[in-house]
Amino acid sequence: MGLVVMILGLVLFFAAHIFTTKRKARAEAIARLGEGTYKILYSLVSLAGLVLIIWGFAHYRSSGWIDVWYPPKALKHITLALMLPAVILVVASYLRGRIYATLKHPMLAGIKLWAAAHLLANGDLGSIILFGSFLGWAVYDRITLKHRTDAGGPPIPVGGVTNDLIAIAVGVVAYLALAFAFHPVVIGVPVIGV
Repeated sequence: MGLVVMILGLVLFFAAHIFTTKRKARAEAIARLGEGTYKILYSLVSLAGLVLIIWGFAHYRSSGWIDVWYPPKALKHITLALMLPAVILVVASYLRGRIYATLKHPMLAGIKLWAAAHLLANGDLGSIILFGSFLGWAVYDRITLKHRTDAGGPPIPVGGVTNDLIAIAVGVVAYLALAFAFHPVVIGVPVIGV
């Protein structure tokens, strides 16, 4: 049951996100509904999908675990190491500096790194579906960005190296909080000692 709910959540979440890549259809929806209504609907569908993903995955982990392969312990340590740059990249997408200017889309790079790292460390079916979906979506979104005529997001001024240093500092703090507080408490999986 949990796996089905998670997959339904993934479909809902990515349907909203993929719809935004269809720029003509998106523009028509905004013209028909108004920008505010469109954003509210987009947010509600995304949030509903996210809630179903989280609930479904938690239920799957507690009652329907299906092993596909058994990752070596070393891959868990590699995942832990890869998560630091992944978090920094996500932060750098908002604190735009040279990292942003070089990568152009550090959020998608961070999501791809996060998903790929978790695919290395998790060999169960639910994790493969969950992280594989996010990886696939991030690759798809990056490809579609190359063909869009608009920027896709609100303009955020690009700063210099100071923004990068702030992004790195905030990223390190966020990484430590995610790894040592959020992950073991909320996800139920300690990142060290597994």
